[in-house]
Amino acid sequence: MSGHGESFAELPVAPKPPLRRFHQARWDEPIIFELSRPGRRGIAVPQAEGPGVELPASVRREHAPKLPEMSQLHVLRHYLRLSQENLGFDLNIDVGQGTCTMKYSPKVNDLFAKATNPLHPHQHEDTVQGVLEIYWRMERMLAEISGMSRVSLQPGSGSAAIYANIAMIRAYHNANGGEHRDQVITTMFSHPSNAACAKTAGYEVITLMPDAEGLPDIEALKAAIGPRTAALMITNPEDTGVFNSRIKEFVDLVHSVGGLACYDQANANGILGITRARDVGFDLCHFNLHKTFSTPHSCGGPAAGACGVAPALEPFLPEPTVDRVEFDGNERFVLKYPEKSVGKIRPFLGVTPNVVRAYAWIMSLGAEGLRQVAETAVLNNNYLMHKILQIPGASVPWNSRHVEQARYSWQQLSEETGVHSEEIGTRAADFGVHYWTSHHPYLVPEPFTLEPTESYAKEDLDEYAAILAHVADEARRDPEFVKGAPYNQTIHKIDMTSLDDPKQWAPTWRAYVRKHLSGQG
Repeated sequence: MSGHGESFAELPVAPKPPLRRFHQARWDEPIIFELSRPGRRGIAVPQAEGPGVELPASVRREHAPKLPEMSQLHVLRHYLRLSQENLGFDLNIDVGQGTCTMKYSPKVNDLFAKATNPLHPHQHEDTVQGVLEIYWRMERMLAEISGMSRVSLQPGSGSAAIYANIAMIRAYHNANGGEHRDQVITTMFSHPSNAACAKTAGYEVITLMPDAEGLPDIEALKAAIGPRTAALMITNPEDTGVFNSRIKEFVDLVHSVGGLACYDQANANGILGITRARDVGFDLCHFNLHKTFSTPHSCGGPAAGACGVAPALEPFLPEPTVDRVEFDGNERFVLKYPEKSVGKIRPFLGVTPNVVRAYAWIMSLGAEGLRQVAETAVLNNNYLMHKILQIPGASVPWNSRHVEQARYSWQQLSEETGVHSEEIGTRAADFGVHYWTSHHPYLVPEPFTLEPTESYAKEDLDEYAAILAHVADEARRDPEFVKGAPYNQTIHKIDMTSLDDPKQWAPTWRAYVRKHLSGQG
């Protein structure tokens, strides 16, 4: 099968279904603090009985926290209204969130996750043996999937896992006389968090640009490596969906100068059970449990990450690790604190509910099921690619094999109509779907990135492709109409100017009041 999916050319052509009618709800719902009314309560908390404990003044508030005061009904109504103003995986065909691996998260796994709610992170390990066993078994499964010897589940996100890896890389080199190694090499189409985390840790970042085939330029790598090289941090497949079949050469080159190779496996959905990080020589890797292993993205958090390491880096793992021991003839799970640990990446063990969800997902599939996930994701991606490339004006750069996603281009359509990729994506939202363009800078002109995971049926992919074909046709017939979209959404146009002005940013209610409401009558 080629990257452009010619093997689908002989499939029978089904009649085009009518496009689904859609209109997003709009409630003009205020911020929850604006709905607060003094004295309203969601529950009447009874006065505690028995002898009380007088807390020292140093830990007591002088004033009660300024939290919203609302009834249960008004809280429920508020969040239901907000939910109706959003698109999400359970509502729409979410293949447009490329690089994010949007897949179905089985609802039964939520029940397992809720079972951890009564637990407290400060409980003694003797009272949480079940959770510790899940952590230990999850670690062993991810070690088998990646080929690594140990795994930490402490990171609270993919970027946190990348930062944990760069911290271990630095600790390893410092322990082995490599303090002079101050450069990290990454690639343009690897996740930007690799460069960001390395820069945050104080490294100079060298970025490899793609060659004529869309792969990282191996000649540029040869020129970049040297005695200052600390590590190569690379995503494969990259965010273009192209798999670097020469990846072992990259790893060997970095090893030849004493550097470490770190595998960003955020795009692992198309290679599960097919290839492993350690088998090609990587020293570290990370997974996103909220991508590959089905836990919800939760609108940016809480996510969950996992760091895998080869034996030489085990002493530097974040603390604590979970170990299995024999005690009085019984199996027990205990917390260990590696002597050379880089410390904590986040409080406590990790995001336990998501670790439990991912554990349940893997257990339900088994090894054969995981490989079937990858094969189905690759099949879906290449089928959708075949459909998209039938739309006049759409193309995909580089005649390469694509794995689980693809970065397309509307360059021809834009040159012929003046309509840009962002405007096509905005118009698609009028049909209940969306897509993401690309990380900046746009090396692929007028980009859009689609990633159909194993969760989608053929009808879903057909419907999504039909929507894009319809919007592309509208762009040719009436470009100004497309530029004026959206028409059926919660809001019309977003004013982007504030995004580049930190003085207008308001991450908290207090900041919002101070910056945007002060002085209003």
